Amino acid sequence: MLRHSTPSPDPTLLGIEAGGTHTVALAVGGGSAAPIRQEFGPANLYLLDDGQLVRRLRTIARAMPRPDAIAIGMSGARTPTDHARVRRAAARAWPGIPCYATSDLETALMAADAAPPPRRAPRVASTRATSPAQARASKRDAAQAAARVLVVSGTGSCCFGRSAEGKTARLGGWGHIIGDKGSGYDITVRALTAIVRVGDRRGEWPSLGQRFLAALLLNDPHDLVTWAQAASKSDIAGLALEVFRAAEAGDEIAAAVLASTVETLATDGVACARLVAKAGAPVQFVLAGSVLLKQPAFARRVAASIRAAWPGASVSGLEAEGVWGAVELARRQLALADAPSPRRAPASPGAPGAQALASPLSGLLRSPTEQRNPRSMDLDTRTVPEAVALMLEEDKRIPRALLAERDAIARGVSLITRAFARGGRLFYVGAGTSGRLGVLDASECPPTFNTPPGMIQGVIAGGPTALWTAVEGAEDDADAGGRAIASRGVTPSDVVVGIAASGRTPFVWGALAEARRRGAKTILLCFNPHVIVPKGQRPTLVIAPDVGPEILTGSTRLKAGTATKLVLNVFTTLSMVRMGKVRSNLMIDVRATNTKLRDRAVRIVVALTGADYDSALAALERSRWNIPAACTRLASPR
Repeated sequence: MLRHSTPSPDPTLLGIEAGGTHTVALAVGGGSAAPIRQEFGPANLYLLDDGQLVRRLRTIARAMPRPDAIAIGMSGARTPTDHARVRRAAARAWPGIPCYATSDLETALMAADAAPPPRRAPRVASTRATSPAQARASKRDAAQAAARVLVVSGTGSCCFGRSAEGKTARLGGWGHIIGDKGSGYDITVRALTAIVRVGDRRGEWPSLGQRFLAALLLNDPHDLVTWAQAASKSDIAGLALEVFRAAEAGDEIAAAVLASTVETLATDGVACARLVAKAGAPVQFVLAGSVLLKQPAFARRVAASIRAAWPGASVSGLEAEGVWGAVELARRQLALADAPSPRRAPASPGAPGAQALASPLSGLLRSPTEQRNPRSMDLDTRTVPEAVALMLEEDKRIPRALLAERDAIARGVSLITRAFARGGRLFYVGAGTSGRLGVLDASECPPTFNTPPGMIQGVIAGGPTALWTAVEGAEDDADAGGRAIASRGVTPSDVVVGIAASGRTPFVWGALAEARRRGAKTILLCFNPHVIVPKGQRPTLVIAPDVGPEILTGSTRLKAGTATKLVLNVFTTLSMVRMGKVRSNLMIDVRATNTKLRDRAVRIVVALTGADYDSALAALERSRWNIPAACTRLASPR
C-alpha cells in the first residue's frame, strides 16, 4: 500500500529514465544541496524478465538515496500492463514508496518544460546533472502551444504527442525489426543496403563502404555479413556516425540516406501532431535522441522540414535530460499519494482507470461463480466413482439453465446473422478459459463452414501466449481490451461478444466499451445473473444463465466453460444455418481438406441428389470439391 503521511517540506524525488543503451537515475531534494545523478546499464522492458527487472531496480535502490516518491520511464513500456509490471517490480525494490511508471517517451516530453534547479557541487562522486540555460524558455513555449510532439532519433526512433487536454498519440517505436525508421540503426541499414547495391552494380566497393570497413577493422566487404549477424542493435546504430562524416565529405550515398531520413522524421512528427492537434493549431515539436542532439546540422534540416509541413510550428531541441521529466512525474505522484482523501488516487496518475470499465468487485459477492457448492464440500474425501457421478450430475444443470435464456440466446443469433448478411464480422473477446473457447470456436468455422478467416475472430487477453499459459495481469487491463478492438478495425457492421464467467473481467469490458463507441452491436455472455453493468456501458444484449456454483469453487473452466462452449456452438451453427450454409442438416460448405472430409462431401452430394457414389465423386472433382456446384452439375441435363 502507498504510505499516507505528512509531506516532507523537502521530499526526496527519484527519477529514473531507462533506455536501450543506459539508465540514468536522478535524486532531487531531501535537503541535499545538489541533485545526485548516476548511470547504470541498459533496461528495455521487452528484454527483461520479471526477475531481471527487479534486480536492475534493486541495484539502483542500493546506490541512490531512499526516495519519498519514484517515477520510472522505461523503454519498451508501451501499455498500461507494462506500466503495472514496472510498478510491481518497483514495489519490491522500494516497498511502500509511491511509484509512477511510464515509457521513456513521456518522461522525455515532460522534461521539455521541467526546469531543473541551479547546478551545485554534487554530494557524491557522480556525473553532474544537466541544467540547461534554455529550459525555462522551452517551458514558456510549451505553455503557449496547444500540443507538443516529441521526435526521437537515437539508437531507435519514435514520435510521442500530447494535446493540451492530455490526449496522447504514439507513432513508431516498433523496434528495429519492424520499425525504428529514422533512427541511427535505420540510417546504418539504409546505408549498408545502398552500399551493397551500388557495389554490386558497379563492380567497385563505394567509398562509404570503405569507411565502414575501416571503422570495423574488416578486410573484405563479405566480412560484413558475419559482422551484421553478430552485431547488436547499438553496434549497428553506432555506424551512423560514419554516414554523417561521409556526408560532410560530399559522399553521394551518405547524403541521399540522410535526406531520406530527414523526410522520414519530419513526416512522422507531423503525422503524430495530426493525431493530437487540429491542422493549423500551434504545436511545439521537441527533438530528442542522440542522432538529433549530436548532429545539429541534421537537426536543423529536420526542423526546417517540419516547419514547412506545419506552418507556425515551434521546433527546439530537448535541453534537459529526460530524467528531469521523471523527477517531475515523481513530484506529481507524491502529491497524489499524500492527498488527504479517503479514496487513494490510482498508482499511475493520468492513466485511464480500468475500474471505470469493469463491473465492480461487489458484483462478485452474489455471483454463483464465486460461491461454494454445498454438494461438493466433501469432494476431497469422495471415491473417484462418486466424484465422477457428482460432476456429471452437476453438468445436468447446464442445459436447463441455458434453456431458461433461450430467447436471449436466439436474439444473439439474430444479431450475428444480420451482421454477417451485411458483410460484418463476429468477435469473441475473453480472458483465460473464456478467451480460449472463443478462439477455439472461431478457428473451427473456416473448415466447417468455409468462412473467410477474418469473418469470425477470437481475441484473448495476453495474446497467443495466453492460449497455453497464464499471462499475469492481462485480464485486468481494460485499455488493452479497447486497443484490441480498435486494432481489429471493428465497425458498426460487426458484433462483439464479451465472454466473462463472473461478468467482471476488465479486459472484456474495455473491449465492449470500445466496440460500443464504434457503433458495433455488443453481447455480454456471463454466468452471473447478478452482474453489475458499469455506468453508461450497457451492452446491446446480456446473456447471464445461472449454472450454479462450480464443484471446485471458482474453477469456471468446469460448468461455466462447458456452458460457454454450448452457447458459442449455438451462435455460429445457427447463424450459418440462417446464412444458407446448411441444407437439411448437412454442411454444404465444408472444406474437403482430408480423406475423411472428402468422403463426407461425397456422401452429402449423394444424400442431396440421389446420385451414386462414383458420380458424386466425379462431380465434386470437376467442381473443385464445391458441394453446391457439384449438386448443380448433377441436377443439370447432360
